[in-house]
Amino acid sequence: MNKFKSIFGWLNSFLGKARALILNIATALFLIFFVVLFLSSLTSFAPETDPSGRVLVLNPQGTVVDQEVFGGNFLANISGDGSTNQIQTRDLVQLIQAVSQDDDIPAVLIDFSRAGFTGPTTAINIARELKALRESGKEIIAFNDRLTTNSYLMASQASEIWLHPVGAVSIGGLGGMRPYQKELFENLKINYHNYSDGDFKSAVEGNTRSDMSDNDRFQREAYLFPIWEEMKAIMSEGRGIASEEIQLFADNFIGIFDDSAVSNIAFAISKKMIDGTKSFPEFRRYMIEKFGKDEEAGIAAFKSISYQEYALRLDDDSMSSNNEVAVITVEGAIMEGGISQGVAGADGIVKQIRSAHENEGTRAIVLRVNSGGGSVIASEMMRDELIEAKRKGIDVVVSMGDVAASGGVYISTPADYIFAEPTSITGSIGVAVALPTFENVMEYIGVNFDGVVTSRYGGWDLTQSIDEDLDKIIESSVAGVYDRFIQFVADSRSQSYEDIRAIAGGRVWIGTAAKELGLVDEIGDINEAIAHAAELSELAEYEVVYYGQEISFEEKLVSELLKNAGVSIHTPEIFSAVDGMLKFYESLIDISNPEVLLTCANCALELN
Repeated sequence: MNKFKSIFGWLNSFLGKARALILNIATALFLIFFVVLFLSSLTSFAPETDPSGRVLVLNPQGTVVDQEVFGGNFLANISGDGSTNQIQTRDLVQLIQAVSQDDDIPAVLIDFSRAGFTGPTTAINIARELKALRESGKEIIAFNDRLTTNSYLMASQASEIWLHPVGAVSIGGLGGMRPYQKELFENLKINYHNYSDGDFKSAVEGNTRSDMSDNDRFQREAYLFPIWEEMKAIMSEGRGIASEEIQLFADNFIGIFDDSAVSNIAFAISKKMIDGTKSFPEFRRYMIEKFGKDEEAGIAAFKSISYQEYALRLDDDSMSSNNEVAVITVEGAIMEGGISQGVAGADGIVKQIRSAHENEGTRAIVLRVNSGGGSVIASEMMRDELIEAKRKGIDVVVSMGDVAASGGVYISTPADYIFAEPTSITGSIGVAVALPTFENVMEYIGVNFDGVVTSRYGGWDLTQSIDEDLDKIIESSVAGVYDRFIQFVADSRSQSYEDIRAIAGGRVWIGTAAKELGLVDEIGDINEAIAHAAELSELAEYEVVYYGQEISFEEKLVSELLKNAGVSIHTPEIFSAVDGMLKFYESLIDISNPEVLLTCANCALELN
């Protein structure tokens, strides 16, 4: 026994010393790395680039979002990995508007092929800003190796569009296919019970049907085609061609591959959708001839300045005031927990709303909603906190972005006034619930259940069938949530329960239709919502404060050091705003955790 004690004592001592040694080595390496990084950054600060006579290169890489968010991963927050990049819409708009008034910048080179958007409304708004830039007299040149629906929407506002000879043009439009898995679950002997309330509530029908319902097809057509027509109008006007030519291309030239679409390119040139093709060296020589050679570059290059460098020169022209209009963004799937890319975590959003209404300077709150909804309880948490703000006399205005549907409408009900953009997707007032049960699976594999319970359904779970009485209980519970939702909207819109129920049913509406139905008060963007909030609060002067997450001082410091030293740390990919929303919707088929949801699965539109 003493020998065993001696062995274990020695082993414990050895492991303790080894642990200390490894920790010391790691600490030393960490300190050496950052000392070297700091010293290299001191010698790498380049003088500020003079933009005079230089072409601004506007080539955002990442997702254009309303409000950037950060996760809990230190490396992800300090890295400049393009997979996690977020570009705030207001920053991009501010930059484009500043360039339009800057006589030192002769032209703008755009390439949006690596930029993603949370939805078509955001993309349309950026395209309109580029149109205004062109109309200001600024020359815009687009050069891409591939053009998809969203990047062509941007490129169409350019004075010239050039494409690489073996690139691709692929304008796919909107919409897409969805799997319908009823027969799959039948083959797996899984029974799916759909308790969704609302004739148009289609969030779970992928699991309960073999094809799209007539109601879902009808509502999708009602908003997809108007948005697509608006996008085609912007493209055709920018290029001076008929909208029918855009449609002809979309119908007949499929972009299966990312490159080598020679026939697509030839057709696009023949219809003046693009000006022609140039290889990378040819385009470089073309730009040098137009704008001059950059003698400071050390290699053959045209005179240019990156949009990131140019953005550093922009002054913050926001007004400082004791009166504040707080802007709080709900972007992504509404869920409990913290905020992350693609997820509007209720804990984080509630904290922001609470911070705003506890701030003595806050006079109004603008809630920017860009969400197709999600959890009932998470939506209730946000709604409760907005009501608390109103109880203190703070005005609340909602600005709907790409999508503010289902739970996005639910959290908007405390608002004094609601703005939607023309192509916003809203409505979907309904409840999505589907329960799978596995009694047939259990019987097939020979598993039986028995036991003692003190209540009728105390031992019930998804491995057992739903009898007639339990079916009624579940149905009644869902109906209660639906009635509550309708009543909230009715009270918010000063309409009767019956009037709102008539236009509810889980149906989705485009912004202009929602205005006609009284679901929103006015068509306008977030700036108009902010101005109206100030007007409601009778503010002659005010400061706009955007609430969001802040990375720590240490993360900011290390990030700046990495940037100045030219060091890049690559971290695993995390979800973009769009991917996060879609992943959440895909979780509806997670049969192990059924939930009552206020969500609109068909409201998240991807632009290819």
